[in-house]
Amino acid sequence: MAAFHCIQALRFPSRTHVFFPIGDQNRYNIINKKQRGFLVFASADKKSDKELYLKSKVETLLDSVKWDGKGFAVGIAQNIDTGAILMQGFVNRDALATTISSQKATFYSRSRSALWTKGETSKNFINVHDIYLDCDRDSIIYLGKPDGPTCHTWSETCYYTSVPDLLENKQVDGNKLALTTLYSLETIISQRKAELALPQTGKPSWTKRLLLDHDLLCSKIREEADELCRTLEENEDQARTASEMGDVLYHAMVLMAVKGVKIEEVLEVLRKRFFQSGIEEKRSRGQAN
Repeated sequence: MAAFHCIQALRFPSRTHVFFPIGDQNRYNIINKKQRGFLVFASADKKSDKELYLKSKVETLLDSVKWDGKGFAVGIAQNIDTGAILMQGFVNRDALATTISSQKATFYSRSRSALWTKGETSKNFINVHDIYLDCDRDSIIYLGKPDGPTCHTWSETCYYTSVPDLLENKQVDGNKLALTTLYSLETIISQRKAELALPQTGKPSWTKRLLLDHDLLCSKIREEADELCRTLEENEDQARTASEMGDVLYHAMVLMAVKGVKIEEVLEVLRKRFFQSGIEEKRSRGQAN
């Protein structure tokens, strides 16, 4: 039986999702019995009222999911930082209970008729931070951080096949991803950086100029940051603030490309600061130096 960290709180802020903050105070075990998952508390001490309450809350949650006629619900794994959809599988009661306990994305293999944890062979686990249920409670999102490529083809996600590309008979590229706006911008900037190694013809694009001229790049970041601040100081409208913030993001991301830093790394830093005050974070920087 595998030990796992205690769930410190089970909160149900709305009907549309469930949030599981994970702690490390106690350890428990899971026993799988046919179609029901039972949480068994493996503590040296006598079961406390709190432990029994937590067990009851998890059982109530499992009962609330609208499993289909075969006991399944759709399970989707999503990257907590990039928002990328990593994979889709099927989840039953035991798979969800195992994911809650182990913090590793776990599904049910219909072909093998058994639970399987993503990464149990490849070691590319998906480390689950949050779990969400949809409004009908018949599909589940594992919001987590992958240790490596998710797809069995060794692509970052299983979703790299573009329908427009298929309609145009273009070759499928395993490196192509379903990107959100921010990551599409990062990809374009990376492409411009790669093109600098090729023979140049004509006038370089603005992005290439910034990539080549670091003094120009830094001056533009300072200029755009000042203009963003002035939208507040001069009480300009929201559209102006959004426009100036767009300029700041773009120029900052060009600098990140120069430094070889990915936006995902920045978002991970921000996520880790969610549970840390700004004062504590600044203090830790000084200690690290």
